[in-house]
Amino acid sequence: MSLVLDPEAARLSAAPVTAVALVDDDDLFRETLAAELGDHGFEVHAFADGESCLTALQQGLVAELVLLDWELPGLQGFEVLQLLLEADRDRPVIILTGRSAAQRELEALQGGAIDFVDKARGIDVLLPRMRLLAPNGNAPPDATAAEPAPVACGPLLLQPRKARAEWRGHNVELTVAEQRIVALLVAQGGQPATYRAIYDQVHYAGFAAGDGERGFERNVRTMIKRLRRKFRTIDPDFQAIRSVTRVGYAWEGP
Repeated sequence: MSLVLDPEAARLSAAPVTAVALVDDDDLFRETLAAELGDHGFEVHAFADGESCLTALQQGLVAELVLLDWELPGLQGFEVLQLLLEADRDRPVIILTGRSAAQRELEALQGGAIDFVDKARGIDVLLPRMRLLAPNGNAPPDATAAEPAPVACGPLLLQPRKARAEWRGHNVELTVAEQRIVALLVAQGGQPATYRAIYDQVHYAGFAAGDGERGFERNVRTMIKRLRRKFRTIDPDFQAIRSVTRVGYAWEGP
């Protein structure tokens, strides 16, 4: 008797698996999310507090990506984030929260988190972020998208697959979100990208944050300020990101 294998199941079993540490004190949410991520090919190690996660990592647990709740018993999410970055600055951390306060988001991103996701948006929003940040991509079994091509514009070189950005031949320590912002600005060909379009590169289309309908603009200004500062550590004369009053920002190419 011959055995017929499901092609999709075979592809999934052959795909590299990304190990994820999930830290959340809500038992139901933690168990549900861990099960859903497991169904999508992730290997999930779940923890109810930051201390137990940190201890497991110190003892040798492998986790290529961390999902971290902002409000935790004992050490708060921000404190756990700092300790995670001290141990391994290259391991991406996504902050999970039930609230989308602008100040909290700014603290998370400025503190070194790669992304900030509202739990209410569900796994359909979280999964694409995780697949983008996962070291091996953890692509779904039917994924056919080509690898992102490098972006070159004058002295700028972005290599998305390597998560590397260069300016005048020197590495710029940009986060994944910051690289997406720069890529968007360059793709505009000198035309301005709106505050909303820039913000959507960091989150998803329509993500609400900040005070009022246009509160996200303050967050974008902070992101751009940080981007400029990183480029100017390499090139004090860096002026490629131009402000466009009441619209957004543009990339001034050569």
